[in-house]
Amino acid sequence: MPAETKFKRTIITGALPYANGHIHLGHIAGAYLPADIYARFKRLCGHPLLYICGSDEYGVPITLTALKEGCSPQEVIDRYHAANDESFAQLGISFDIYGRTSWPIHTETTQAFFLNLYQGGHIEKREMELWYSEQSDRFLPDRYVRGTCPKCGFEEATGDECENCGAQYSANDLIAPKANIPGDSSTPILKKTVHWFLRLQDFTGELTAWLDSHPEWRANVKGIAYSWVDDLRARCITRDTDWGVPIPLDDPDTAGKRFYVWFDNAIGYVTNTRQYYLDRGEPDGWERWWKDPASRLIHFIGKDNVPFHAVMFPTYLMGQGDYILADNVVGNEYLNILNRETGKTEKGSKSKGNMISVRWFTSRFSTDAIRYYLCSIMPESRDAAFDWDDFYGRYNGELSNVVGNFIHRSLTMTVKNFESRVPEPGPLDDGDRAMLAAIPEQLDGVAEALENFRFRQGLERFVDLARKANVYFDGKQPWMTRKTDLGRTATTLYVCCQVVRALCVAMAPFVPDGAQQLAKVIGISLPEGGSDGGADGWNAGRDGLAAGSPLQEPEVLFPKLDKDYTAECADAHMRGEAF
Repeated sequence: MPAETKFKRTIITGALPYANGHIHLGHIAGAYLPADIYARFKRLCGHPLLYICGSDEYGVPITLTALKEGCSPQEVIDRYHAANDESFAQLGISFDIYGRTSWPIHTETTQAFFLNLYQGGHIEKREMELWYSEQSDRFLPDRYVRGTCPKCGFEEATGDECENCGAQYSANDLIAPKANIPGDSSTPILKKTVHWFLRLQDFTGELTAWLDSHPEWRANVKGIAYSWVDDLRARCITRDTDWGVPIPLDDPDTAGKRFYVWFDNAIGYVTNTRQYYLDRGEPDGWERWWKDPASRLIHFIGKDNVPFHAVMFPTYLMGQGDYILADNVVGNEYLNILNRETGKTEKGSKSKGNMISVRWFTSRFSTDAIRYYLCSIMPESRDAAFDWDDFYGRYNGELSNVVGNFIHRSLTMTVKNFESRVPEPGPLDDGDRAMLAAIPEQLDGVAEALENFRFRQGLERFVDLARKANVYFDGKQPWMTRKTDLGRTATTLYVCCQVVRALCVAMAPFVPDGAQQLAKVIGISLPEGGSDGGADGWNAGRDGLAAGSPLQEPEVLFPKLDKDYTAECADAHMRGEAF
């Protein structure tokens, strides 16, 4: 059953990024761009939708950054929340709300989730041994300790995961551990402490049934999720820190402890929905999204977040009793970097200086250029690599040459020869009819691809419509027929105007700035929809432009990238200046 007939509304979530640094292209390609493309598409279809995201402002990464920068955690999150909010906006990521886990409403929501799980018997208190620095007189949670990865032997692995191989493990599994605190690299000792554990194994049956009901999910997500479900055990959900959501129990052992960031992080989706409706004066409005089976929940994440979205967060929801579960967890692979000097693909790393931040890139290139290229190489089923030469070639060769050139020459010739109006067509020949028939066929192809989260394929179908239109235009030669047969020219350009109208709609989810610019030229509106739904602007793309419709003088939608300037930016990136 198509999603739009089964569900009345859709919640889209983008994984909450840590507010301890600037977001980069890997983040965008992994979670936020595919989610935004899908959100824009569904809004254009008139489907009620909320796109929820926000800053993840608790956890060890925040306090470590504060220690390194010599400031408070609050200063860190305030700075990077604002910076990342701006970066997302510059790239056209259309969140309905970009919230904060430091909001009081998030503390309230997280504690309510915990208490429901606790009262349901799914939380247990355990004594355990953790690494403790005698020099700093503190326990060392997660990234406060470094050592050798027990899986691959990488010597700079942190206490929660290995940057080299991606393995996740307990900090106690590290080989040759060292404290990872500014001014403290001492060898820690194991010391007893008390923490709270979520009994994930209590939900084995429900999780298995839920996963089994979704054979359509991507193989990478299902594989990781099932590997966890096959070996579910209690997982610690608290940490030794004074930064985070307090544990709402009257127990002296809660002193100096807060919830583990990956317990409260995903609950932020609910928090931000609540805040969205509080801002609208509807404090109970969020419930129809999270507690109505007619609502659809879709998570967009990088594959490293699969366990938290396909195993842990669902158990929190199950433990509440009345929440919906995700209908899909769309997990992308990683975006790597092609080293121009070595010709080898490298994992993106801030420490290596090869990451490209959104703020750096958007200050040098258009939003549409960046979105187009990242979608064209989106790591949907395998890792992809950002390649400067490929960026230059794809944008110029496809979006600028194929799409932009067709639109510009079609509209320019129409405005010049037919008084800035869509001409009245004469009799249609087979070529005209074939071109017009391709419009709904290609729009359907784009829609089908997007509904199935195949974003690269959707982009290809959109560009393919422009390719077909260029072949049609060149075959009809309107620059020649206008001298001998103006009626034939009118028919050709009428058909081209219909294609332009369809391209405007088809490109809107991918390159929204160009779509809005073109919409003004051809005198149409692109419905933006929202949480209450709206007009079906997508299928309106089939309607075309009526003869006599006024047109404005077109501007170049997608200016070509300058080769030398692009090369200069690539060199700056290789020098580690792109962050």
